[in-house]
Amino acid sequence: MRPKWNHENINQQWTLFLDRDGVINQKLAGDYVKDIAEFRFIEGSEEAIRRLNALFGITVVVTNQQGIGKGLMSEDDLSAVHQYMLQELDTLGATIDKVYHCPELAEKKSNCRKPNTGMAEEARKDFPAIDFKSAVMVGDSISDMQMGKRVGMITVYIHPDEELPKEADYVCKSLAEFAKVMEDVH
Repeated sequence: MRPKWNHENINQQWTLFLDRDGVINQKLAGDYVKDIAEFRFIEGSEEAIRRLNALFGITVVVTNQQGIGKGLMSEDDLSAVHQYMLQELDTLGATIDKVYHCPELAEKKSNCRKPNTGMAEEARKDFPAIDFKSAVMVGDSISDMQMGKRVGMITVYIHPDEELPKEADYVCKSLAEFAKVMEDVH
């Protein structure tokens, strides 16, 4: 069952953490987005980010990118994808303040890789105004939810089903639906 959103107190003092693949852009089944040609925004995600920027003071992306660790792409390849994403968002007046990524393989259990908290902690170093108790993590994997919970964030699970995993506070079908829910309570 989907709980009713009850965080009307969200304002420009709050931070929005977004996963990338499966939230902002389409995931590639069994593969990684390795270049601009493979990057496709999920319908409505660009506009959703613009609308969410009006509610949250800081918006950051935290994304596991083990395709680098596997040698399938380079840091430069990933940087080009992120530059493209940021430029496309900018044309719509949408802003992501910074993108954090972890290139490590899952088996290395690196602190930067979700569900660990390294990327969230790095964001707080870069943006000292971040208070994890006034932050929302939106992602499509349990590791996103676990990272958010470990630092005390509200967690929103992006999934086509309405089933709420124990690690998440809320579930929405898409980032666009989350933006609409947020606007409806404000």
